[in-house]
Amino acid sequence: MTNAGVDNPDKPSPEEVARMTVQTLERSVPVSVPGITFLSGGLSEEDSSIFLNEINKIERKGPWALTFSFSRANQSSALKAWGGKKANIELGQAALLARAQANSEASKGEYKAGSQPSDQESLYVANYVY
Repeated sequence: MTNAGVDNPDKPSPEEVARMTVQTLERSVPVSVPGITFLSGGLSEEDSSIFLNEINKIERKGPWALTFSFSRANQSSALKAWGGKKANIELGQAALLARAQANSEASKGEYKAGSQPSDQESLYVANYVY
């Protein structure tokens, strides 16, 4: 996604991120590429869903499927709700289902911001190494 860096005080709107992302794809990705898979890149769960949703609402020239592979932004709430405790398994599952629903809707441009519970904090980790 074409987004401002974490330290940039001027944060673009989700619509601006979507517009610039689609513009970048149309200028640089061949139409023979079947799809683009976005990572959350340290965005919050909700921001990841909102940005993906706005991107998928834009009419574009390219035929690509635009989808997601969010790890932290799909699991953060679930892991916090579960907390490694057997008694919290259903809470963790419900949180994971909520994020899966949000991102499923966002991959079709149908997500309503805030309609699913999510972790609102940034998942960015400075100097993260895989």
